[in-house]
Amino acid sequence: MAKKEYSFYPGCSSQSGASSSNMQKSVDTMCEELDIKLNHIPDWNCCSASIGYAGGGELPRLALSARNIALSEQYNAGQDIVATCAACWLSTRESKERLAEDSSLLAEANQALAEAGLVLKNETPVRHMVEVLIEDLGYDTIGSKVVRPLEGIKIAGYVGCQTNRPFGIAGESFENPMYLDKLVETLGADPIKGYDKKVQCCGGALAFSEPEKSQNMIKGIIESAYDNAADMIVTPCPVCQMNVEVYQDQINARSGTKFSMPVVYYSQLMDVAFGRSAKDAALDQQIIKAKPLEEIANK
Repeated sequence: MAKKEYSFYPGCSSQSGASSSNMQKSVDTMCEELDIKLNHIPDWNCCSASIGYAGGGELPRLALSARNIALSEQYNAGQDIVATCAACWLSTRESKERLAEDSSLLAEANQALAEAGLVLKNETPVRHMVEVLIEDLGYDTIGSKVVRPLEGIKIAGYVGCQTNRPFGIAGESFENPMYLDKLVETLGADPIKGYDKKVQCCGGALAFSEPEKSQNMIKGIIESAYDNAADMIVTPCPVCQMNVEVYQDQINARSGTKFSMPVVYYSQLMDVAFGRSAKDAALDQQIIKAKPLEEIANK
C-alpha cells in the first residue's frame, strides 16, 4: 500500500506524444521511488488554460475545471487533487477558489454539470506536485532517497510565472522563491542562488502571435543562466521547459548567439539522483541533451 495517494490530473500536454510526455514519464518514475500513488481522474478534460481566455466566456472556462473537480470528488473521494502542469494547476485552483467565493456562479456551474450527471461539492484541495514534495514529504525525506548525488552540476532554478503568481507555493517569496534551489541542493548539485530570471515569464502566450517578443524574453532567461555559469536550467513548468528549450535555434539564428542550454524538469533531476536510468528519467526525449545528467545516470 502506497504511503501517499492523490487524485491526479495529468492535463493534455502529458499525453503520449504531447509536448510534456517526458515530464509525465519522469514523474511516474519519481513517484515510484517516493512511494506515491497517483490515481488518475477518470474521463478528465482540458482545463481550458489557453482556449478559455479566447472568447469562450467565464462560466464555460470555470465549468471545464469544475467538471474535473467533480469527477475527482466522485471517483477519488477524500484525495487531494494534484497536477504537475503549472497551467492545469493554476486553472483548476482558480476555478475552485472563484466558485467558492461566488455562490451564484457555483450554482450556474452545477446547473451545467447536472447535464452530465455531476455535482460539484468543491471541497477538495487543489495542489501542485511541488507542494506535495515540499509539504507532505519534505527535503529530508527526498534527500534520504539520493544514492547518486548530482555533484559538480551547476543548475539555474527557473520557476517561471504560473507556479509563482498569483498563488505561489506557501511560505515562498513571489520575487525570489527558493524551493528549486533547495531541491537542487538536496540532490547534491549546486544551485545558482543569484539567478535573476527565476520568475521571468517565458512569453508563452506570445509564442505564436508575437514570436519576436516571446523569444526576446526567452533570450534573457538563457543569457542569465550562462552569465551565472549554469550547466543547465531546471523548471517545474511544461510551458517554460518547452519554450526555453525549443526556440534556442531560432534565437541563435536571429541574434547570432550560440545557445545550447539544456532545460530539464525537477523530476528528471530527482530520478537520476535516486539511481534511475537516463531512460527512466526520460532524458532521451530532450531536444538539447542534458549531458551532465546523462553521464551521472550512466555511471
